[in-house]
Amino acid sequence: MSGAATVERRPRNALGQYDDLASAWWRPEGAFAALHWLAEARGRLLPPPTRRDAVLIDVGCGGGLLAPHATGYLHLGLDITWSALTTAVDHGVTAVRGDATRLPLADGCADVVVAGEILEHVRPLEAVVTELARVLRPGGTIVLDTINATGAARFALVTVAERLPGGPPPRIHDPALFVSSDRLIELFRARGIRLQLTGLRPSVRDYVRFLVDRSRPVRMLPTASVALVYQGVGVKEQP
Repeated sequence: MSGAATVERRPRNALGQYDDLASAWWRPEGAFAALHWLAEARGRLLPPPTRRDAVLIDVGCGGGLLAPHATGYLHLGLDITWSALTTAVDHGVTAVRGDATRLPLADGCADVVVAGEILEHVRPLEAVVTELARVLRPGGTIVLDTINATGAARFALVTVAERLPGGPPPRIHDPALFVSSDRLIELFRARGIRLQLTGLRPSVRDYVRFLVDRSRPVRMLPTASVALVYQGVGVKEQP
């Protein structure tokens, strides 16, 4: 039985899907292909480390796909799924098992906090944002990407993309958890972080090449519209 067939039988956003697909994390043509493309785009937003022992906390790290793009940092990967953390460790990530709503980490311990493709999977959102802000030191940078709570996103990322090669695995997302960009800006602003948002879309030319050769990566390109997938970058205010 294929991993995709197993996922179909689970509820949307069920954690068990990541165990079903544990072998797919580092297959560029596999079920998590788009996560590789997003990790590369996320990596472009990371500031260079400013000190030797700089700490990057990767919340919802999955199989550690950010690792090749986080050089120079002590890369702490936090996830709740053991199978994902085991894979992340194999790729140089220091694993921490925990819940994004209650990070088992000290206040202000991180120079950079990354929340890549995790906010649309967790609730309550307010608690997660509070924790992301809490562990980030003053002057530190947050980098995130997620899916907007729009009808266009639901159609494009669920109705269409779940049926396309390289798209998200079936039922991996629950559109009820998609994250309003306006709400996210307000939640971070209330915690001393002003987000700058940019939309993302796959390169059409790269995607056509991917359909021919599934090992080829697809660049995620910035767009003015944040209606579908979007990135955010912010710096925590100094006291």
